[in-house]
Amino acid sequence: MSVLARNNVTVLGDGETTMLFAHGYGCDQNMWRLITPAFVDTHRIVLFDHVGSGRSDITAYDRAKYSSLQGYADDILEICDALSITHGVFVGHSVSAMIGILAAIKEPERFDRLVLIGPSPRYIDDGDYVGGFTEDDIREMLEFQDSNYLGWSSALAPVIMANEDRPELSAELTNSFCRTNPEIAKQFAAVTFLSDNRADLPKLQARALVLQCQRDAIAPIAVGEYVDEHLRDSQLVILDATGHCPHLSAPEETIAAMRAFLMG
Repeated sequence: MSVLARNNVTVLGDGETTMLFAHGYGCDQNMWRLITPAFVDTHRIVLFDHVGSGRSDITAYDRAKYSSLQGYADDILEICDALSITHGVFVGHSVSAMIGILAAIKEPERFDRLVLIGPSPRYIDDGDYVGGFTEDDIREMLEFQDSNYLGWSSALAPVIMANEDRPELSAELTNSFCRTNPEIAKQFAAVTFLSDNRADLPKLQARALVLQCQRDAIAPIAVGEYVDEHLRDSQLVILDATGHCPHLSAPEETIAAMRAFLMG
């Protein structure tokens, strides 16, 4: 099986610099549809689905490999190798922000810049560190997901998306969750919400943009500030947008911040 088939890779445009977009938990590459048109004339756009998501090859799922975020990072590096991507731009949402950091640490030549949308190196509070959740919060959420996946999807999507006046956004996220294989989704959730990548942040050599929303129940402002403070070379932009998915709820503002960063 080819890497490109495994991850349902899509390539658009033929710009000199490649932009690789990595979707967040429970999503797929379609979530970038409002962002990529702004860059397709100037960059080569690479989209993909994490194994177990979207139209990836589900038979490639390996519980041992994907028991840590490094397994997903290695997939990204394999895609980069297959498409000869070097000195590119990585754009990652939510958990994929950390996945991208791990990939860029392992093979620094792949990405010169990273755009991190709603990143969180650790979701659970720890001493002075504010992750946004207690350990009990996360355990209860994972137990709810395990016992009633569809109910969990319907309950969590509106919290993630916010934007209560635009219910169609929450509905899209709910439907995306429900299209994901439940058993794979449960393991990915556990890996995501129990991970701790704080020690990895200073290892990143590439320049990074941290995009943080004003009100985000998944990655509060304190988390964005922490990420910015612990990266070597980063810029924090707090968007007027609310929720955890500004690439869907506020694409114009997201694009403007990305363009300013890429031109700077």
